[in-house]
Amino acid sequence: MTDFVQLWVYLSSTPLFGLTATLATYGLATLLYERVQRAPWANPVLWSVVCIGGVLLATGTPYPTYFAGAQFVHVLLGPAVVALGWPLWLRRAELRSRGLALVTAAVVGGAAAAGSAVAIGWALGLPADVLRSLAPKSVTAPVAMGIAERIGGVPALSAVFAVITGMLGALVAKSLFNALGVRSWAVRGFALGTASHGIGAARAMQVHTDAGAYAGIALGLQVLLASWLLPLAFHAFG
Repeated sequence: MTDFVQLWVYLSSTPLFGLTATLATYGLATLLYERVQRAPWANPVLWSVVCIGGVLLATGTPYPTYFAGAQFVHVLLGPAVVALGWPLWLRRAELRSRGLALVTAAVVGGAAAAGSAVAIGWALGLPADVLRSLAPKSVTAPVAMGIAERIGGVPALSAVFAVITGMLGALVAKSLFNALGVRSWAVRGFALGTASHGIGAARAMQVHTDAGAYAGIALGLQVLLASWLLPLAFHAFG
């Protein structure tokens, strides 16, 4: 037992720990996801976060120690987001013809996402800084943190809200779309990308190529529009 503890202390303090834990956990979660025929509740991102977070808490491993190794995976986030542009390029003529409709839908969807979150939080009596942190919840986490900082929110809290929003969207979107009778893959993808940013877009890409393409453009539009409009709105009415 003593030897095992010493080995764990050594491994958990090296970059190899974070990298190995991330890859192994996500790999196992993906196997489960495929085994249950990609059921929304088995989303591998969700279970990877739960499992790795549980291990860090149980072992008392500091997050910076874990991230020293996980950063080698984190750096791939940039190329992964850029890769979302390829399906858009393949559909460039279609997207060009629908440009005005897509931008209008993005503005309305983004306003509904931010406005409903702030309104519910206000009705529940949440503090002003928490309300400002809630507003960019449907924008991808790094951008949400920047927006929160500009409008007087708490960047770390905005990141948490963004991740939770993305997870919930990936989990409930299929059932919600089915209940509402939404059949178009383009509409499903765009709605998911608007409400649940990158995590939703990843889920849409797994389900159907059209859904993934429209989720990607919705993600990009929300980043651009929210970065510009949310600070204007809060400075004008805050």
